[in-house]
Amino acid sequence: MAEEMTREQYDSLASELAELESPRRAEVVEAIKVARGYGDLSENFEYHSAKNEQGLLERRITMLRARLEAATVVEGRDVGVVTVGHTIVVESESGERIEVELSPLGGAGTASPMSPLGAAVLGKQVGDTVEIRAPRGAWQAKIVEIRA
Repeated sequence: MAEEMTREQYDSLASELAELESPRRAEVVEAIKVARGYGDLSENFEYHSAKNEQGLLERRITMLRARLEAATVVEGRDVGVVTVGHTIVVESESGERIEVELSPLGGAGTASPMSPLGAAVLGKQVGDTVEIRAPRGAWQAKIVEIRA
């Protein structure tokens, strides 16, 4: 399934991948080499820790490659309709305002397009009222602002 992302989001993932594949991978290989020099591998904490870190690193590299290969870069989308990369402000029925960027990368201040909020607002416009079906219950919100 293709994952939509902006050029900036794509470049961020590509940059992380480049960092992990070159300098970071070399650091982990060196750590394993040094740990082997400490002797008996069966009781060598440094060796097992470095091997575990290598496994996690290789898994992250595999995941990033798959995301980048499946990615569809979206550019210059109209701010009249909510799409990936837009920052939106929604207002709940109680008047609480929430501002989030629609991003598949995650992080503070973001909502995934596949999250309850993200899925509810995709393709909608300012003034539209949407129902967000979250694990803790459904709630309604009005889209009050869309920014690129």
